[in-house]
Amino acid sequence: MPDRYSQIVNAPVISTVVRQLGLPQPVDLDRYQPGTPVVAGPVLSGAAPGARLERPLKALLDDIGAERAGAEGNAKALVFDASGIADSTELIELQRFFYPAVPRLRRNSRVIVLGTTPALAGSARAHTAQRALEGFTRSLAKEIGGKGATAQLVYVEPGAEDQLDSTLRFLLSPRSAYVDGQVVRIAKGVAPTPEIDWDLPLAGKTALVTGASRGIGAAIAATLARDGAKVVGLDVPRAEADLRAVVESLGGEALPLDITAADAPEQIAAHFKDGVDIVVHNAGVTRDRTIAKMPEDRWTQLMEINLSSEERIDDALLDSEALNENGRIVCVSSMSGIAGNSGQTNYAASKAGVIGMVESLAPELAQRAITINAVAPGFIETQMTAAMPIGPREAGRRLSSLSQGGLPVDVAETIAWFASPGSTGVNGNVVRVCGQSLLGA
Repeated sequence: MPDRYSQIVNAPVISTVVRQLGLPQPVDLDRYQPGTPVVAGPVLSGAAPGARLERPLKALLDDIGAERAGAEGNAKALVFDASGIADSTELIELQRFFYPAVPRLRRNSRVIVLGTTPALAGSARAHTAQRALEGFTRSLAKEIGGKGATAQLVYVEPGAEDQLDSTLRFLLSPRSAYVDGQVVRIAKGVAPTPEIDWDLPLAGKTALVTGASRGIGAAIAATLARDGAKVVGLDVPRAEADLRAVVESLGGEALPLDITAADAPEQIAAHFKDGVDIVVHNAGVTRDRTIAKMPEDRWTQLMEINLSSEERIDDALLDSEALNENGRIVCVSSMSGIAGNSGQTNYAASKAGVIGMVESLAPELAQRAITINAVAPGFIETQMTAAMPIGPREAGRRLSSLSQGGLPVDVAETIAWFASPGSTGVNGNVVRVCGQSLLGA
């Protein structure tokens, strides 16, 4: 459904009145188009004393051909290396860099703060100072959201300095248009980083996408295929016609199957006898009612689809060694799993369980050279949200720093970043794709 509010408040004449009244005035977000540069404008970078990420940051900016911002003029991106801040008194370096720089930001710009994983910072005071970066970055994201700009914090553990490329390419680019106010944690890679064609980073990879017949699932399938993957789309048999229309147009194949069937995990593992590189657990349903009106079958059916089947599929793929080395498991959680939602005790429990699955499996899978991460979408413009009453729908759109809903492709782009063979140091993360929703953590 078109966002009529955004169209109206950005119309000539009306836009002036809207600004005077202080109403939200969403900016049209730039989104990635093949062939466009990572950053379409000048990048201003800086570092606190003792920073350790300047060299890999410079190498990345050189590699992507980024224009460097001068002492004056606008900037499309700001990147500040705060990894060396080891005491609260040194946090003044944030003010010294951002005070003159933020007013220079263009629309749809990017801000990235680089830090050291607090628990590995080396002392209690360093831990304290590095943890302070989260409050700073989340607040800055809210201050610049009116420009369609985003801000993120990337913690890099010592020894993982060579793992920055994939994450910075994503966060600096229009691919991350609806990711805002997030904290990403980068560790040492679970496998050596291979040579990557950044135009087709998934070339030669096979990806399984569940729930691929429409909406977010169809966008995920299209985005992974765009990046070079062969996509196997899975959905329930009654959606087979739509499923085939989606995946066959991408040169992929359809796997009509009910993931809750007793033999589904074994069928999936057998289908990938030659191996699979990327598994995206996207299939999910809602069965909303308050807990006082929630019969057991309604609870169980949802939990089977949204969580228990994913556990069994992962077990089958891992037990059969069908998931290849440097493989990826990416799960779709939800803001409801983080913040909760009235009438969604079952759904929120399942999506919080997905987060728990990521947290618990990440260390184990790292030993097998596999990563697992999750996205947690907020308000995404789909058939489901279009059917919502106008009040909740408008609230969902406006209650974020970007004052608008996201698109299915925003979720898909985030999953493609997790799926990249260059994201070997990105493991155990849950990233919200919500425009920095004011709900939740």
